Amino acid sequence: MTDIELKNLKDRLWHSADILRAGAHLAANKYGQPILGLIFLRYADILYKQHKDEINAEFEKLKGTRRARTLKEISIEKCGFYLPECAYFDFINDAPDDAKKATLVKRAMKAIEDENEKMEGVLPKDVYAQLVPEEEPDLLSKIVRIFKDIPEDIGIDLFGEIYEYFLGNFALSEGKDGGTFYTPATVVRYMVEVLQPSGHDKKFLDPACGSGGMFVQAARYMHKHNKSEDDTMSFRCYGVEKEPDTVKLAKMNLLLNNVRGDITEANSFYSDPYNAFGAFDYVMANPPFNVDEVVVDKVKEDERFSTYGVPRNKSKAGSKKASDKKETVPNANYLWIGYFATALNENGKAALVMANSASDAGGSELEIRKKMIEEGVISQMVTLPSNMFNSVTLPATLWFFDKQKAGGKKKDEILFIDARNVFTQVDRAHRKFSDEQIKNLAIISRLYEGDTQAFKDLVKEYKENHKNAPVNSNDKEVKIKDYWQAQINWLTERFPDGKYQDVIGLCKVAKIEGEDGIKDQDYSLNAGRYVGVVIKDDGMTAEEFKETMLGLNDDFAKLSAEAKKLEKQIAENMNALF
Repeated sequence: MTDIELKNLKDRLWHSADILRAGAHLAANKYGQPILGLIFLRYADILYKQHKDEINAEFEKLKGTRRARTLKEISIEKCGFYLPECAYFDFINDAPDDAKKATLVKRAMKAIEDENEKMEGVLPKDVYAQLVPEEEPDLLSKIVRIFKDIPEDIGIDLFGEIYEYFLGNFALSEGKDGGTFYTPATVVRYMVEVLQPSGHDKKFLDPACGSGGMFVQAARYMHKHNKSEDDTMSFRCYGVEKEPDTVKLAKMNLLLNNVRGDITEANSFYSDPYNAFGAFDYVMANPPFNVDEVVVDKVKEDERFSTYGVPRNKSKAGSKKASDKKETVPNANYLWIGYFATALNENGKAALVMANSASDAGGSELEIRKKMIEEGVISQMVTLPSNMFNSVTLPATLWFFDKQKAGGKKKDEILFIDARNVFTQVDRAHRKFSDEQIKNLAIISRLYEGDTQAFKDLVKEYKENHKNAPVNSNDKEVKIKDYWQAQINWLTERFPDGKYQDVIGLCKVAKIEGEDGIKDQDYSLNAGRYVGVVIKDDGMTAEEFKETMLGLNDDFAKLSAEAKKLEKQIAENMNALF
């Protein structure tokens, strides 16, 4: 399936959400549950059909022998689950278009859960009764027919893309609330490109996993970079999420994307289901910002948080809730930051999204940050553009940790990248990274690490695309020659020798010590303090500048005098009237 065909399919499927909004008796934030459930049901149906002949052949071959196995056992071995006949999509689609359709869908979801232990309690069931309103009893049937249009020869990996597409759209439609379960895919892809996860026997933690997007993008990265199937299957994900409905979204997301892992419903501040301290190769997360109700007594002895320090108020009395008189942390941002660092093993790497304010936070948070900087665990800081997230309009910052760096030559330095001006506008209120912007920003990290070949390969890729691109096109999806030339120029103008160098307004390697170093900046991790600002040359000589400024000052003086006259006239008029 081509990219254009896939885009058209996604658009047709998204039409199902429009139909629901018009007719279903559902709250605005509940449309996602039934739609995502039907995507999963159609996925299970097509995947099972693709393996059914193989399953039946194996069953017949072993039947009557000592090695005989049930269809269910063979199915789980061949495609990861067993699909009972009542859950076949054709069985549901071909049933009468009436209110009983909801019962059939519920029965199908329940049967899948009963036959597959790992799916227990995951799939939506009761919500389908709200999709057969009395005034439009065939509403659910219309939705089912839309998903029946998904071709049965579709690549199974595309179901994961479709699911992520719906998660993103539902997050957009829910606005701020949508941001609690979904991190925009382009931000996650950039984080993964910087981390470059490898797969063999690696453990991956997200202690605030939402719908599991971090895991999915990491798995896709490995698949794209030709990791073996054994590597991909030995890459195991561990997620923690406290919202029950979001746990279900994450479990379906992992199954649809063939990602091995566990999702546990828990509060990461008070629960440690995976014994995380020093246990993980990778940590990625977009945790909730500025939480202020974490009880100090419950975290102060936990080594996940206490290793670098627990944020405390100067006045304990001021930090107690009147209701329970227990001291709480003033802000949990640094609990998260410390947790992500302590969860890494000796070679571990981490990437996390954090509120911009954390980069300069003072008080006890400054002491925690100072300790982490001097230890050398922080490798990169990247300031993101505003409006990249549904729930946060102000710029957020990406923190990158690397435990290997802490023992190496680069222990006393940090790479800062200011990406606030690198974005693609989606609509008035939302932005994203384009594919090329992700690559261009990630190549800065590769160059910093000394990988000059990656830079050469990327420029070569762009030149090849430029060669094959049309000069013009009426299709906005088609990238023309000027587009590819702009990408080539972006790279070669900033890094003309194909090696890392500081670029004013974009990137800077800052040392801890020395003039204008991190220590001189009060251990701030705000990229803007280091990379500087590009001052554009206006082309004027000193005399021309002087003449221009004096002229502007004369204009200002004349306007000020006129304003005073008007002010006097208004006062006289007011006195005459009243």
